[in-house]
Amino acid sequence: MAYRRTPAVQQRLDAQRDAIASAAVALLTEHGYQGLSIAAVAERAGVATGTVYRHFTDKSDLMVRVFREQCGREVDAVNAVATTGTAAERIARVIETFASRALRKPALAYALLAEPVDAAVDAERLLFRRAFAAAFADAIRLGVTTGELPPQNPGLVAAALVGAVGEVLTGPLSVGEAAATTIPDLVTLGLRAAGCDPALDRHEGVPS
Repeated sequence: MAYRRTPAVQQRLDAQRDAIASAAVALLTEHGYQGLSIAAVAERAGVATGTVYRHFTDKSDLMVRVFREQCGREVDAVNAVATTGTAAERIARVIETFASRALRKPALAYALLAEPVDAAVDAERLLFRRAFAAAFADAIRLGVTTGELPPQNPGLVAAALVGAVGEVLTGPLSVGEAAATTIPDLVTLGLRAAGCDPALDRHEGVPS
């Protein structure tokens, strides 16, 4: 007869797995991807190294879960602020929300965005970028439909904006700080790239 785990045993294993993932997030936030090891995760979680390997095949497998969860939270945060308002307001909010959240946890954000990672983890990063781009594309598509923005390819412009935001933030995230004008300048760039009214820049005050 095959062994069947009792609900209590499964609950304990799930809690252990969650604790390991939480420890990995904490270390990623402090030291980035390159500064994280299975041994360090085990120590932070209060379990043996072998216990980590019972739940995750290797560091890459653990990081896939961590990246998926963390990127999902960032996508949810961005989508939450992009459901109302004009196209300009939505574009501005997406940039402001993403950039401000990233700069609050620079090591974690740098790992999610730009730090060299294993191929399986990089695949999660690609999904994250596509989801982030979708928020821009929806806002741009709205603006084109309402006449607020000029005709354009929403997907192409959205992908370009994701690339621009990520590239601009990479430097500040790698050193843990950014200039006070970084986010306002990014908002201005985003609005102008999408063809918003030039008056809607940081000098005139973008609604948020």
